[in-house]
Order: sequence, then C-alpha cells, then structure tokens
Amino acid sequence: MAEILPVQWFPGHMAKTRRLMQENLRLVDLVVELADARIPQSSRNPELDRLLGGKPRLLLLNKSDSAEPEETRRWCQWYRGQGIPALAADCRTGQGLGQFLPAIRSVLAEKIAQWERNGMTGRTIRVMVVGIPNVGKSSLINRLAGNKRAKVEDRPGVTRGKQWVTLPGGVELLDMPGVLWPKFEDALAGERLAFVGSVKDEVLDVEHLAVRLLEVLAPTEGEKIAARYNLPPETVAESEPFDLLEQIGRKRGMLLPGGHVNTERAAITVVDEFRGGQWGRITLEKSP
Repeated sequence: MAEILPVQWFPGHMAKTRRLMQENLRLVDLVVELADARIPQSSRNPELDRLLGGKPRLLLLNKSDSAEPEETRRWCQWYRGQGIPALAADCRTGQGLGQFLPAIRSVLAEKIAQWERNGMTGRTIRVMVVGIPNVGKSSLINRLAGNKRAKVEDRPGVTRGKQWVTLPGGVELLDMPGVLWPKFEDALAGERLAFVGSVKDEVLDVEHLAVRLLEVLAPTEGEKIAARYNLPPETVAESEPFDLLEQIGRKRGMLLPGGHVNTERAAITVVDEFRGGQWGRITLEKSP
C-alpha cells in the first residue's frame, strides 16, 4: 500500500486573498461558494464559516458532469438538510445554471422584500464568488456573462485579483482568487484535492499521485479503469498499484529505450484523464 500523499500548499497570495475576502464582504449581499461535485466535502474551505460570519450563502457543486449523478443529488439534499442551500451544475457546459439566479433570489427573498418595502425596488444584488483553486469560478462567470470576462485555464492559481462582473437581471458578481487553507488537518482531504487538480502539480510527486489514485479507485471503479486502458478487469483487481501503472504505460506504448515503461509519462496520463472525466463519472466522497 502506498502512503497517503502528503500535501501542503499555501502560497503567500492566498493569505492576501483571505484578507481581501474579509475586506469586501461588507460590499456584497450573498456569497456563492463553489465546490467540486467529485469531492463535495474536501473541496469546501473549512475556514469559510468563520470568514463569512452570518452572510447568506449558496453552495454550488460544480463539475457535476464528472461526478455520479445520484451521489450529487444526495449531497445537495444533505447540505440543504444542514441549512445550506445547494444546487449542482457544470459551469463549462452551462448545465444546471438556469437555476442559479432564481436560487440567489430565493436565498435573499426576505432581504429583497425588505428593499422593496423601503422603496429600493430593483436594487442590484451583489454576490461574491469564492472557492478553492481550479474549482470553476471563472467558468461560472464566463458562462453567466456570456463572454470571456475572466481568465480560464485548467490549473490552479489563474485568477489573480478581484473582478466585478455585471450580469443581466440586476446582479453583480465579485470573483475572488481561489484560496486553500494553511494546513490540511485531514490528510485524505489534501490528497483528494490533489487528485482533482486543486493543488499545483509542481509541488507533487506525480507518480506517487497516480499510484495512490489507482490504489484508491481500483476497488470500486475497476471496471471503468479496465475499460479506459483496455485491460482485463481481473488485472486491475489483482495488480499492485505501481504494477498497474506500468501496465497502463505499456498498453499505451510509453516505453523508454530497453523496453522499460516511462512511468512518469504514464502517471501524467492517468491523472489528466481522471481529471478530464475520461474514466467516467466518479465521486470520491460518498454522502453522509
């Protein structure tokens, strides 16, 4: 068994982002928190409850097209039972985002009614968008705004500073850079964040990451791994994780001189294809 991948990554700009978030909370009416539907718990910053205080919140489980639909439905139901309004969407395709603005208005229904009583009908709703790196904040804003207002790349740490974006229907979004927390108390949570790409690959051992990914998922998702890499299911079930990585590399023709497998190249392929959804729809965390 490979050791759980040790992950700690908290660049200096993230401390600045936390301060920026606190300073700008007074400017907004609601906070939209994006989480990754594949890891609906580990992708939520545990510091947000303290940072946001009593500010109204809407939880959006993004990348739901890569997660198991029934698990996503259960997670949304569970969070609602905890008093946190939640909905699922995929910000790249727009699936589920038709509910986004109505959900904001539903969460703020009492406040909007108060504005109207005070003669402030039509007042702009200001919303802060927060979440961990690479969770899809910029994709959300671009999809809603209908253009490329926010820089989008599939890697953590791309959104550099706060951005206000005006949407149709009297809503303004404040996009904040992604922020993690200083220390992962739960080693498995840090590992799962690495699996989905919320931690920079430059600070990780990609072969260790791929081996752990195969070790964690082979028992439950072995058929999907076998289908993706054209391997017999019993090979996936019975192989040690590093041996499985080598077999994947050999199957893909990733060979060095002498016939040895280029395991680094195989590892990059395994991790990238999992993150890209090519294995199929997989949820790493089951709902309570």
